Amino acid sequence: MPRMPKRVKFRKEMRRGRDRKATKGNYVAFGDYGLQALEGVWLTARQIEAGRIAAQHFLKRRGKIYIRVFPDKPVSKKPLEQRMGKGKADVDYWAARVKPGTMLFEIAGVSEEDAKQTFARIAMKMPVRCRFVGRRLTV
Repeated sequence: MPRMPKRVKFRKEMRRGRDRKATKGNYVAFGDYGLQALEGVWLTARQIEAGRIAAQHFLKRRGKIYIRVFPDKPVSKKPLEQRMGKGKADVDYWAARVKPGTMLFEIAGVSEEDAKQTFARIAMKMPVRCRFVGRRLTV
């Protein structure tokens, strides 16, 4: 089932720009390897779920998958051939705001080769270009 917030303060939100690079959530924090978005996009809950299912299907209960984005933005859409006016439409889907450089998924407990193959399958489900990154060790 697609992810969405349990409760929100306001049911409908305005659209906002997304032109800056990510300064938070742009490094591997939980796993050993990560999938990083190279472009900005609104990632829908269905796309995130499709990536999760593709990863779990390939890994077959090996390793741990961390999903670093959460769809908390309600996106409304009017039906086709609807006349202008009559207020704002109902919420159609939930989206995660993704800036360039945001870490989308992370994996721990698998080899680098398995992680690359898993992220290749996830990247095919994503609407943006992604890249494979490893954990940066700091001393």
